[in-house]
Amino acid sequence: MSGTSSSYDLIVIGAGPGGYVCAIRAAQLGMKVACVEKRATLGGTCLNVGCIPSKALLSASEKYHEAKDELGKMGIKVSGVKLDLDGMMAHKTGVIDSNTKGIEFLFKKNKIDWLKGAGKVVAAGQVDVGGTVYQTKNIVIATGSDVAVPPGITLDEKRIVSSTGALALSEVPKKLVVIGGGVIGLELGAVWGRLGAEVTVIEYMDRILPTMDGELSKEMQKILTKQGMTFKLSTKVASAVADKKGVTLELEPAAGGTKETLKADIVLVAVGRKAYTDGLGLDSVGVERDERGRIKTDAHFQSNVAGIYAIGDVIAGPMLAHKAEDEGVVLAEMLAGQSGHIDYNLIPGVVYTWPEVASVGQTEEQLKGAGVAYKVGKFPFMANGRARAMNCTDGFVKILADAKTDRVLGCHIVGPEAGTLIAEVTVVMEFGGSSEDIGRTCHAHPTLEEVVKEAALAVLGRPLHI
Repeated sequence: MSGTSSSYDLIVIGAGPGGYVCAIRAAQLGMKVACVEKRATLGGTCLNVGCIPSKALLSASEKYHEAKDELGKMGIKVSGVKLDLDGMMAHKTGVIDSNTKGIEFLFKKNKIDWLKGAGKVVAAGQVDVGGTVYQTKNIVIATGSDVAVPPGITLDEKRIVSSTGALALSEVPKKLVVIGGGVIGLELGAVWGRLGAEVTVIEYMDRILPTMDGELSKEMQKILTKQGMTFKLSTKVASAVADKKGVTLELEPAAGGTKETLKADIVLVAVGRKAYTDGLGLDSVGVERDERGRIKTDAHFQSNVAGIYAIGDVIAGPMLAHKAEDEGVVLAEMLAGQSGHIDYNLIPGVVYTWPEVASVGQTEEQLKGAGVAYKVGKFPFMANGRARAMNCTDGFVKILADAKTDRVLGCHIVGPEAGTLIAEVTVVMEFGGSSEDIGRTCHAHPTLEEVVKEAALAVLGRPLHI
């Protein structure tokens, strides 16, 4: 099939969280919309091989670990607990299917055309999908990101795997080496560690979670070490060679020095992701990209070519699904003549280990670097009644506030349900609120949320329960 086909107000290339949400919002605002997606299912990396399947395995592995090792401490005797890995993977697949089918339903409901195939920009206002050229007033590039692989390593998705391969292993490895101590590496390391793997995390920087608050990094390393993970920090992987028996890694100190050899059954490469912008015809139409391959955009998400926009992982900023979603909504509203705004300082980041880690706003390191005078309020989950009742007392809430105005500048949490607890502080920060605003707000008792309140009171020097 070739030639010219339908005309649209908007064509979005990529049906991940940024793309599909942008398409839905634009359709809600009355535009005629199509979304190009080459996968057999909608939802992009996040729903198919990323956020959603990893959370399915994290939840399942947490429950397995709890039944096997933790429930006895609460007076629940469980015996004969067995891992059915095929069953756990079937749970993961079911979760993926229900989510991706949900997006298909939303496309039908909002009358969005799914153009199946790989999209290529022919010119401003023209998108080629499988030889058919579609006309459109505006184009949004929302093609997301792909796995970044360091030099000296080749993925085979059998022995040396990306996050995609790590979500589909057919058996629990005896020894798993994770290259990269960031979010993806720690989450998937936690999954296989709970299921019985001996997990070693190799990180080039001098701490895990290197972009988060330093105190969070230290606390999480302490907790994960207690859970059985081993860490090699300030260490570089020079090479990883796979054979039928496993993988041999050659490690060297980041600062140089004596090399060492490490053996593993499976190696997970989790050093980050890179913008997926090749093969889209961007160079031929003159769309500028930066040194990391990301599309350069202005404050309205428009590239240097009028009518061609970009959102999500293909532009600057944190590679997070919720950042892409918000950008998609704001861009759709701008194209409809409305105004929109995102405060990039207030995009929460969450690590879904157990306990969870969550962060929003500025870290102590950033505030010190900027010369901002600030106060710190900290409160441990150990002193919270609900956390004790749940047997989940690791971690703390830390709130940073301006020393003069008391305006909340950042919040950093290690503890149970941290990803949920961070929302309260994010909302307060969106409204320019203070630590006193949180401290004087009535929180239900007994709840984990009281730890947030107590941390806010601690900024003022008056926590109640410590």
